[in-house]
Amino acid sequence: MRELVEMQQKLLPDMMFVLQRRYQILQYMRVMQPIGRRALASSLELTERTLRSEVSFLKEQELIHIYSHGMVLSDEGLRLVDELANMMKELTGLRELEQHLKETLDLEGVMIIPGDSDEMPWVKKELGRAAVQRMKASFGDNNIVAVTGGTTMAAVAEMMKPEGKHHQMLFVPARGGLGEDVENQANTICAKMAEKASGEYRLLHVPDQLSQSAYDSMIREPGVREVLDLIQSATMVVHGIGDALSMAKRRNTSKEDLADIEAQNAVGEAFGFYYNNSGQIIHKVKTIGLQLEDLHTVGAIIAVAGGASKANAIRACMKEQKRSYLITDEGAAKAFIRGSSL
Repeated sequence: MRELVEMQQKLLPDMMFVLQRRYQILQYMRVMQPIGRRALASSLELTERTLRSEVSFLKEQELIHIYSHGMVLSDEGLRLVDELANMMKELTGLRELEQHLKETLDLEGVMIIPGDSDEMPWVKKELGRAAVQRMKASFGDNNIVAVTGGTTMAAVAEMMKPEGKHHQMLFVPARGGLGEDVENQANTICAKMAEKASGEYRLLHVPDQLSQSAYDSMIREPGVREVLDLIQSATMVVHGIGDALSMAKRRNTSKEDLADIEAQNAVGEAFGFYYNNSGQIIHKVKTIGLQLEDLHTVGAIIAVAGGASKANAIRACMKEQKRSYLITDEGAAKAFIRGSSL
């Protein structure tokens, strides 16, 4: 395919540029529809004149519909975006990048979404869509899905759709609340996923961070113990990866612990564990919920994180998670490679 494209580019030098631009327009419309022309031009940093020309072409090809409330993809447009995904990865080198990350981190698999969610927030929804696809491919007959919190996981919940097959699905939060915005807490995300997937859910009404005495007391509560047993029986875990300092601040970490985390050069966080660039655990928070050792019995582990700013955190947290399937974006993947070559 590459040889064919190289020959075509000699005759049509701007072919790849136009193809990528039109694909990005359709890709963006898929996650944001219905959307107006002005909002679309602003989001993709295109002039209204350029977008007007592209919209006219896409409409003529019957790939989009234009209504008073905004533009949407046609069934043919939706099909085309899905079918183009693999080809675009081949043409842009993302397929090779996926294989490189898979081998470098020794993971079960890697999926890279075009774009950088740090610069283009809508890419986070594409990460969510990809995560849902991976989840559905990994479902068995009876599923207990443990999910963490955060903005990326909220995007996964937003993109969740009912499962066509007759799977039993129970969603549980992987840990307690962080005291962050309610919509980004594991409990809220768990309930939203269950609602959209037509499944069931259980909630864990405890803080994420506890003293030893509070922890010992809390886990003896029957209601908490019941949910913890379900969490530890999870058949699938879907989690985000946090920047170490950002997560420490979200947890209202004490000044002493925060200074220790900074002094030991922590870069990533997952499940209350803080990692340095070498993938070593340098700090642990006493949390109620899923622990690292619980992952050994989980059938499917899906990590979702994107944005160039998350590259170091991904490298640190995934070094010892070899059974995981990583879903990330182009920005994080390329920053990862740049960091590896330093």
